[in-house]
Amino acid sequence: MSYPRPSSNPTNGIHYFAEGWRLLSRPGIKRYVILPLLVNILLMGSAFWWLFNQLGDWIPSLMSYVPSWLQWLSYLLWPLAVISVLLVFSYLFSTLTNLIAAPFCGLLAEQLESSLTGKPLPDVGILGIAKDLPRIMAREWRKLMYYLPRALVLLLLYFVPGVGQTLAPVLWFLFSAWMLAIQYCDYPFDNHKVGFVEMRSALRQHKTDNLQFGALVSLFTMIPILNLVILPVAVCGATAMWVDRYRSQFVHH
Repeated sequence: MSYPRPSSNPTNGIHYFAEGWRLLSRPGIKRYVILPLLVNILLMGSAFWWLFNQLGDWIPSLMSYVPSWLQWLSYLLWPLAVISVLLVFSYLFSTLTNLIAAPFCGLLAEQLESSLTGKPLPDVGILGIAKDLPRIMAREWRKLMYYLPRALVLLLLYFVPGVGQTLAPVLWFLFSAWMLAIQYCDYPFDNHKVGFVEMRSALRQHKTDNLQFGALVSLFTMIPILNLVILPVAVCGATAMWVDRYRSQFVHH
């Protein structure tokens, strides 16, 4: 089955997010979806069950940083506080889930790319994963080191009275969108041994579209039930984006 190439009109991040849902059921791919899906259901399901039991204590604590002269805005700041907690929590647990599921996500991206292009990739399968596991984990660590200092600055911003409760959620959402685009696009890039810095440079060429893609993944990560299946959807969408936009730039055969 051939993969329909983009039309002459450039596609955007919304298109590739929708493609992720469509490609999830592509023949020959379903069995590679199962393992990352199970990891995601187990971790995200447990994490969000625990989170919703804690929100009643956390939100009043966060709101205590709002100065008295802004109390009249509490009806607006309260939902922002809830969204802030969801954003931070969603990304942190997405990062943990992706760290554990990274080998399976890489295999899913590999098999889907092979299906879309009709060209088999080297080191296909579990044996290839086993051989590359140290490199895969090193790559995940590299992403974490890129993420942590930036996340720390944004988290500290939350504790600046007034500003933290209004500006920080917006900045965190944009940052999460960018990081999720990096996280999921990295699987097909890494399968071809494209360096982390090179990958970020390539993604910046289409930064708006990648932010759209990452923003949708971030939103769906906060929605119960849907967040249980978002990991393989995002891998599929990012792989379709790689095939259409970046593969010819890095694969010369």
